[in-house]
Amino acid sequence: MHTADEERLRRWRLVLGGAADGPCGQPTGADAGMDAALAALYDSAGDADGGQNRQRSAGLSASAPRVARWLGDIREYFPSTVVQVMQADAIERLNLTSLLLEPEMLTAVEPDVHLVGTLLSLNRVMPDKTKDLARQVVRRVVEELERRVAQRTRAAVTGALNRATRVDRPRHADIDWNRTIRVNLKHYQPEYRTIVPERLIGYGRRNTAVQRDVVLCVDQSGSMAASVVYSGIFSAVLASMRSLRTSLVVFDTAVVDLTDQLSDPVEVLFGTQLGGGTDINRAIGYSQGLITRPRDSIFVLISDLYEGGVRAEMLRRVAAMVEAGVQVVVLLALSDEGAPAYDHENAAALAALGVPAFACTPDAFPDLMAAAIERRDLRAFAERFAGR
Repeated sequence: MHTADEERLRRWRLVLGGAADGPCGQPTGADAGMDAALAALYDSAGDADGGQNRQRSAGLSASAPRVARWLGDIREYFPSTVVQVMQADAIERLNLTSLLLEPEMLTAVEPDVHLVGTLLSLNRVMPDKTKDLARQVVRRVVEELERRVAQRTRAAVTGALNRATRVDRPRHADIDWNRTIRVNLKHYQPEYRTIVPERLIGYGRRNTAVQRDVVLCVDQSGSMAASVVYSGIFSAVLASMRSLRTSLVVFDTAVVDLTDQLSDPVEVLFGTQLGGGTDINRAIGYSQGLITRPRDSIFVLISDLYEGGVRAEMLRRVAAMVEAGVQVVVLLALSDEGAPAYDHENAAALAALGVPAFACTPDAFPDLMAAAIERRDLRAFAERFAGR
C-alpha cells in the first residue's frame, strides 16, 4: 500500500517520464509496463519493450507488429477512455494512418468516433482485404452510438411535434390538463376551491402524416470527421420517424444526396468522402430544391463555414430561406469536441440574419431539434455552447 506521498511521487513519475527517475524513483511492476507504453508514444527514444533512454517527443516506430503489441499493452494498463485518447494521439503524432490499412491493426484498436473518422478518410485507398473488417469496426461504433441517442431523439422530437399541434377546442380525451391548469390559474375560485377554465388546451389528434421536413446538409471536409459520423447516425434515426421527412446531403466542392441510404447509417458513412474543398453555396442551393413546404421545414447546416464558393450568394440563399419561413439551424460542429476553427466573419453574417452559428454536442442535439420543431429562439443554445 502506497502512502499519500509515495502515491503522489508515483503519479508524477508516470507523468514526467524517465527524466524524473532521480527525484521520483524508477517504476516497478505494472507501473513499469505503463511507463513503457507511455514512453513509446510520447518519448523519442522510448521503446514498447521498455527502453530507458527517454527524451521528450514521439518515439513509437511505425512497425505493424510493434504497434499491435503496444495497442494490446495500453488496453491492458488503461481504461477505454484513456486508450481512445492515446490511439488518437498515436495516429496524429506518429502518422500511423497507413498501418490502419492492415487487418491485424484493426483487430487490435479500440473502436471510437475518431477511429471511424480516420477509416472513412482512408476509404478510397483501403485494400479489399481490409474493407470488410473496417465496416465491422464502423458498425460496432455506429450501433453503440445509435443505442445511446435513438430513444432520446425520438422522445424529444415526438414531444415537440405533439406540443406544436396543440388545439384550443379539444375533445375531453385530448385535453392537456397540465397546460390547461397553468394557463387558467388566474381563474381560481377560492369559494369553490377549484379552477373554472376559460380556455382549454389539448393535444392535436394523432397524425400519421408527415408533419415536418428536415434537411441535414453536412460539410465533409477533413476537420468535420466526428460531425460527419454523428450526422449520419442522427439522420438515420430521424429518417425512421414517420412524422418526419428527412433528407441528408453531404458536400465538399460537389454535392451528394445520401437520403436513399438512410436505412443503414453504415452505408451512409461509407458514402461520404472526407477531405477536399468546400462549396457551401452550392450545397445550400441543392438543399433549397428539397424544401417544398418552407414553414414546415427545418434546414440544418453543419459546417465550419469556410466557404470556397460564392459567399454573397450563400448568405442570400440563407436569408431567402429565413424569409420564406424555414427554420434554419447552423452548427459549427456536432461532436463532443466543441467548435473547431471556423470562419468568424461568416458566422457573424449569419447571426445578423437571425441565424446564430454554434457547436452542439450529440447529447444536446435531440433538445435542439425539439426547439427547432417548436420554432423556439435558438440563441439560448448558442449562448449555452459559446464557451466551448
